[in-house]
Amino acid sequence: MTEIKDTERELQLFRLRLSVAGLVVFICFGLLMARFLWLQAVRHSEYAERAESNRISVVPAVPNRGLIVDRNGVILARNFSAYTLEITPSKIDRSLDVVIDELALLVDIQTKDRKRFKRQMEESKSFESLPIRTRLSDEEVARFAAQRYRFPGVDIQARLFRQYPLGQTASHMIGYIGRVNKRESERIEESEDAANYRGTDYIGKEGLEKSYEKELHGITGYDEIEVSAGGRAVRTLSRTAPTPGNNLMLSVDIELQKIIEKAFGDRRGALVAIEPSTGDILAYVSMPTFDPNLFVEGIDVKSWDELNTSIDRPLLNRPLIGTYPAGSTFKPYMALAALELGKRTTEMSINDPGYFMFGNNKFRDDKEGGHGRVDMYKSIVLSCNTYYYNLSNDLGIDAIHDFMKPFGFGQITGIDLDSEKRGVLPSTEWKRKAYKRVDQQKWYAGETISVGIGQGYNSFTPLQLAHAVSNLANNGIVMKPHLVKIIEDGANKTRKLTVPKESYRIPLKQENIDFVKSAMVGVTKEGTSARSFAGAAYESGGKTGTAQAASMSKSVKYEASKISERLRDHSLYIAFAPADKPRIALAIIVENAGFGAAAAAPIARQAIDYYLLGKRPVEPEPVAVKGVLKPSVKAVINPVNAAASDVPKPAPAPKPAPAIAPPPFSAPARPGNAPDPAARSTK
Repeated sequence: MTEIKDTERELQLFRLRLSVAGLVVFICFGLLMARFLWLQAVRHSEYAERAESNRISVVPAVPNRGLIVDRNGVILARNFSAYTLEITPSKIDRSLDVVIDELALLVDIQTKDRKRFKRQMEESKSFESLPIRTRLSDEEVARFAAQRYRFPGVDIQARLFRQYPLGQTASHMIGYIGRVNKRESERIEESEDAANYRGTDYIGKEGLEKSYEKELHGITGYDEIEVSAGGRAVRTLSRTAPTPGNNLMLSVDIELQKIIEKAFGDRRGALVAIEPSTGDILAYVSMPTFDPNLFVEGIDVKSWDELNTSIDRPLLNRPLIGTYPAGSTFKPYMALAALELGKRTTEMSINDPGYFMFGNNKFRDDKEGGHGRVDMYKSIVLSCNTYYYNLSNDLGIDAIHDFMKPFGFGQITGIDLDSEKRGVLPSTEWKRKAYKRVDQQKWYAGETISVGIGQGYNSFTPLQLAHAVSNLANNGIVMKPHLVKIIEDGANKTRKLTVPKESYRIPLKQENIDFVKSAMVGVTKEGTSARSFAGAAYESGGKTGTAQAASMSKSVKYEASKISERLRDHSLYIAFAPADKPRIALAIIVENAGFGAAAAAPIARQAIDYYLLGKRPVEPEPVAVKGVLKPSVKAVINPVNAAASDVPKPAPAPKPAPAIAPPPFSAPARPGNAPDPAARSTK
């Protein structure tokens, strides 16, 4: 039976299907057109910018770091250019260790280089270019260049490196730079200077390199480079040149610094010398020292262990964070306090039997039988402990604290270095805050006795001692101590002073200052440092000091030869010269060296001799003995006493050509752990 088709119905169904298909096609084209309009019209600027960024790569241009020079233009920190072999880990398509092994056949890559590279990888992003070897020789550059095609992701870059041409000299002051670590990178990213540090691999880690990082760094420039789809540079479109960092002109005389460091020899200690009228630091010595060049590219494990585990603690910045009792160098200020507060006159005297009794406690002087009748002048010249035991008891601890504070004892001086320690200038309030237990917070009158001779809880940095004697020498006019005298703009070479005026004035009577100064001059002429300053062509004031390094029983007599060298007393000396118009004031401590006149004063004499007179220590002349040169046994012509005659002569200073014109000018004491001062002298 034949089926009859409904042609009209099929035609209508076909037309419906065709309409639906046409509608779908129309909607799809409509959506495509809407998307096209959205991308080409509404979002045009955004995608145009993205396309342009894919075509153009912005490469940061790192600025030259500023130079550091001394007051006479001698370069202390500079830059030099060298080739570096660098690897970008993200571009390596095979084992990184295999690549490094193959590179080692062309370039000398040692174990320490591999360890440093792996450490930097842990602290950096994988797409960053990291150095595997720095300071390549021309031969190594040529060998790698011939085989460069074998190492995608490995390249040679010309980089600027930091160098400290004087090596260990003044390293604690200058500091050093090092590669930016992960923690520093995070801190930079969160700061306002993040853009300025794009492409920067190094940052100041210690010393002036750290505290003046923003001045030294400069302003980063940028190169706009057109790149191909494969990322290869085609041409440079534009360049914004970087602005070099500012140059630092220090107040320090590096020749004076060298002489002092040489005078210390292998002894530990610190010396800070200041120009009283300006606050300029003339010398900043911390001994022993270290070579900052070791840290620039990352110090190797062996060198780090030697420095970090040394019993001499060469990394300790002693003038800034080392704290010590002041010993008898505290006495001139005690005498001045007595005059200013009306507790003593210059003529008043006491009878010194060789000790001072406070209750059942006997505080001894160093001289058995005592000094007899002692007035204020004699108390300073002969450093009579008994006089100051008595005086401190009359003054009281809070009066001592309030008078000493403006001189800078136990205070932040504000020097242009980071991490300065405050030290301890004790008072009743200080003790309440220092101790947790109520029974330990009370101040006992007997504790004041030892404070009067610079012992007890007293704990000051060598910088504070130098600042205090500078303030005294400057008649109470306080100048902020500083290392950087002038900052020179890296671009236009304009200069600005860092400390143009005084900080404040201590209200003192001039006649009282003059008397204390005259007594300190007496110390160098007829007192405890007379031998060290015999024959000086200038008049100076000074005061010796001997500070305990460890607690000793009152019943045990101190004999240096019978105790460990590390437990012996510290040797201190403060001085200013010339006496009538001081141009230099200094404080020095020689650790575990005993009597202040024996070790510290001779070094101070050498420093002042050079600064005022240009004199250098004289070495014995070599003589031939059976064909071998040996030092002559003739007497050494030395303005310092015999105790300092064995100080070696400093090596001649290198004379690098200054890159910029010279400037226009020639373990804090723990509360409750203070040593007992009653056992022996503190002179």
